[in-house]
Amino acid sequence: MKTDYDTPSLLVGLIGEGISESLSPTLHETEAGYHGLKCIYQRIDLDELGLSADELPALLQAAERLGFAGLNITHPCKQAVIPFLDELSDEARGLAAVNTVVFRNGRRIGHNTDHYGFQQNLVHNLPDCPMGHVVQLGAGGAGSAVADAALVAGAQNLTLFDSAPGRAEALAEALGKRFPHAGVQAGRDLATAMAQADGLIHATPTGMRKHPGLPLPANLLDTQPWVAEIVYFPIETELLRVARAKGCRTVNGLGMVVYQAAKAFQLFTDGLVPDAPRMLAHVMAILARQASDARITD
Repeated sequence: MKTDYDTPSLLVGLIGEGISESLSPTLHETEAGYHGLKCIYQRIDLDELGLSADELPALLQAAERLGFAGLNITHPCKQAVIPFLDELSDEARGLAAVNTVVFRNGRRIGHNTDHYGFQQNLVHNLPDCPMGHVVQLGAGGAGSAVADAALVAGAQNLTLFDSAPGRAEALAEALGKRFPHAGVQAGRDLATAMAQADGLIHATPTGMRKHPGLPLPANLLDTQPWVAEIVYFPIETELLRVARAKGCRTVNGLGMVVYQAAKAFQLFTDGLVPDAPRMLAHVMAILARQASDARITD
């Protein structure tokens, strides 16, 4: 009789701040079961451990020694992790951001699956959104990936804003070289840019439970046809709630996290092809049960 000892195993994890609600463990562990793997997905929450991104070298080394196949990387480590890797995929190098590290043959290889995840989320949930002029808030590790994906998806003009203006300027310059036929610039006046925009992409941590609130004044959403969010815990951020109330078409961050997880799963397993729609259905069922339980409790 086959036992758990006979089942191939996969040990992976996630490093980031405030990740106690991350859906990554259930996404990877459940999908692995369909492929005959026993997956253990470990959250490495810097907040809970009292650590910072400065501990990345020690955390990477510990994961390697413990036999991890790889790690997902999230805020605030997507750019900070790069100096401690041996190799970058073309996409990670071009975006200067890593959200997936694979340990293979004694080497640490950095990848970026955020780009794929955001692009797929747009394609499936906002397939016909106007892309003439897009405003994006956030130019950090996730922001670089989604900005690139927006330009690949057809954005003709992209205006970037960030709490660190120099970061927005650097990203705009890099993207301008990659997409010479598009207009990419760092913004100076958010109100003016929003009045001219066809849509808004939000790529900052604002809206997460640790960083609640709106990333911009609510009245600036009055003219927006659509709003795309990358925060996914909680699924319904304050930005999405306000934007929907104002009549904007919206897309939450759930699709992005599922599609990026599917791509990461393929990298961790060295080629197993996951079923992304099945993964999405799984997490939607979990969220529906949680919402039902919350209503009963109330």
